[in-house]
Amino acid sequence: MTDYGHDLAFGSFITPTHQDPQQPVRLARLSEDVGLDLVTFQDHPYQPAFHDTWTLLTWVAAATERVTVSGNVLNLPLRPPAVLARAVASLDLLSGGRAALGIGAGGFWDPIVAMGGTRLSPGESVDALGEALDVIRELWDTTDRRAVRVEGEHHRVVGAKRGPAPAHDVPIWVGAYKPRMLRLVAEKADGWLPSAPYLKDGDLARGNAVIDEAAVAAGRDPAEIRRLLNLGAPGGSTEQWIDELVRLAVEDGIGTFIAMGDDPDVIRRFGSEVAPAVREAVAAERASRGTVPAASRRGAAAVALRREGIAYDDVPRSLQARAVEPGDKAYAGLRHNYLRSGAPGLVLRPRDAEEVADAITFARTQVGASHGGVELGVRSGGHGISGRSTNDGGIVVDLGALDGIEVLDEATRRVRVGAGATWGEVAAALQPHGWAITSGDYGGVGVGGLATTAGIGLLGRSQGLTIDHVVAADVVTADGRLVRASADENPELFWGLRGAGANLGAVTSFELEAGALGDVVYSQMTLDAADTAGLLERWGAVVESAPRELTSFLILSPPRRGQQPVAQLMTVWAGEDTDAAITQLEALADSGPLLAHQAYLLPYTGVVQPAERHHAGGGDPAVRSTLVTHLTDDVTRAFEKVAWSGEAYFLQVRATGGAAHDVAPDATAYAHRHQNFLLTAMGASQPWLDPLWDELMGPHADGLYLSFDTDTRAERLADAFPGRTLDRLRALKAQWDPSCVFRSNFPIPPLGA
Repeated sequence: MTDYGHDLAFGSFITPTHQDPQQPVRLARLSEDVGLDLVTFQDHPYQPAFHDTWTLLTWVAAATERVTVSGNVLNLPLRPPAVLARAVASLDLLSGGRAALGIGAGGFWDPIVAMGGTRLSPGESVDALGEALDVIRELWDTTDRRAVRVEGEHHRVVGAKRGPAPAHDVPIWVGAYKPRMLRLVAEKADGWLPSAPYLKDGDLARGNAVIDEAAVAAGRDPAEIRRLLNLGAPGGSTEQWIDELVRLAVEDGIGTFIAMGDDPDVIRRFGSEVAPAVREAVAAERASRGTVPAASRRGAAAVALRREGIAYDDVPRSLQARAVEPGDKAYAGLRHNYLRSGAPGLVLRPRDAEEVADAITFARTQVGASHGGVELGVRSGGHGISGRSTNDGGIVVDLGALDGIEVLDEATRRVRVGAGATWGEVAAALQPHGWAITSGDYGGVGVGGLATTAGIGLLGRSQGLTIDHVVAADVVTADGRLVRASADENPELFWGLRGAGANLGAVTSFELEAGALGDVVYSQMTLDAADTAGLLERWGAVVESAPRELTSFLILSPPRRGQQPVAQLMTVWAGEDTDAAITQLEALADSGPLLAHQAYLLPYTGVVQPAERHHAGGGDPAVRSTLVTHLTDDVTRAFEKVAWSGEAYFLQVRATGGAAHDVAPDATAYAHRHQNFLLTAMGASQPWLDPLWDELMGPHADGLYLSFDTDTRAERLADAFPGRTLDRLRALKAQWDPSCVFRSNFPIPPLGA
């Protein structure tokens, strides 16, 4: 008896006939309506009575909302693997992660040859499929920057560019029956997909044994290979059908059941009656046996990649299926953030606040007190310019699944936003209401990091900082408690979360008050920056004197061989008076010789667009920042020297002030309420950038922006939290995190430490 502990899934297997072209689509929709998880179609490209299966899959994906779609199985000899890889990835992205790849080696050779395919022997078919799987995996792996090279006997891809990466870890299921093909499944695939009508008594057990032995030899746990089964026509009553599937699950390890046939009544019965009953019965049986979930099983190869200092076997049961280790396929898409390469020893992906509490409680035992144990990073959207949401050998609690966006009160424009959402998603959700919340300049930024730091965005002068819109927060504390912070509940914690939240807890959701906003004027200018200091001073003066509706960011490209320095302005006018906008943009254009200008009237969603969450790291920049009140001659000449030094490859100045000045310095833990500009530089080396920045910008520094600084020297803490602010935060730290569980982001020493 073998039960691999897979979460059960149920699907339909529909004939792609075009006699009634819409019938397969209707059956797919019915499958979704009755609760099935999966819709599959056979693939015989040489069959004139059938739709092209790939075209049908895309049509069905567009006509459904929830079900996964797959070929069952796609005919490899007539579908080049490199093209197929890109097609599957594209469908997965377009459908929001609802594609699976069922694939087969062929077999019906006469019609395949008639369609232009190459006849292969059984052994050649296995080799060709193995090469195809290598091609597909390589093209999907965008974490490797090298070109793809797979030089097989049957499939050659030499120098192809990688990507696109699918939206999720697309499973590859192989239709197979003979031992050599089964061993290939064990080594390279994610699932075995036979059809019951082709099996004899004992074939499932024999097939499982071959796969299990080969999986162990390859360093994999047998549970890493899902066992799927295409079911023949149901025999007997519904109760007998249920009993048979329960037996197949707990004795033969079948995790996915697919009902073959086009009878709507069978699909209804399978989805509404059989599937729920089988799930319930198997869950009860597994509970009595103590079956280990498949997601928490790992083979020798994966176990060998575990890092020291983490008790992997102690991961809470609630998180075992959502725990990702260095040996897991999902790891490559989770280890890095936007600009930072990471190699955490464990990534935990909770789905709700209670699971976040489980994750923090577990992490606390691994992190240890004060500065012992491994690092802990808490990640929202994964952007993280400063890099503190990933680490090397530590634990990352990834809040990406906590991405809900909910309107709470239309009258006050109050919304609840999960910490794992991105600001592009928030902008898209609020736009139909005519609302917006200032949120940086890039839609891929995560809500949690920005809303606990400050949030200097392109609506900043009109709306203030992002933290100024936070009216409440739900927090998991260092000891695993779920608490609420607001002006009325834990008010001192609420004060600290807005500016130093990363030191005080893991925020799971925020309540924010959005601002009313129609279309904005978005301007992109390019100016000659040969007179860098003069340009900066003139631009700064225009910004300071402009109405609050105008917010402008300046990106400075330093001089390079054969190229003059240029400045790019990103400017938003957040108001209805377009004539006034034009006047202000003309004033900005006078800051320096104008090289190019484009302006648009568009919703805020056109400025801060939803962005891909998959981050591949890279760059690992050294970053320094400082706040200043005015761009004086001394400040701009110092910044010009940084730009022309060759030590910084990216420089930016962000306008702040305006509405941000309306908030008292002691109202939040972000105390920098009089400055008008944030200056930032990125370089290749911290040891090179630090002395340059200290010498040139240090004399003018008036505060620091946490998210844009990677200098870990102790004096930076006082720059980020000046005077009385740091004293209050140390007292808060002693109350809420005396053991310094949260210490990866500008660690604040508890009072008395």
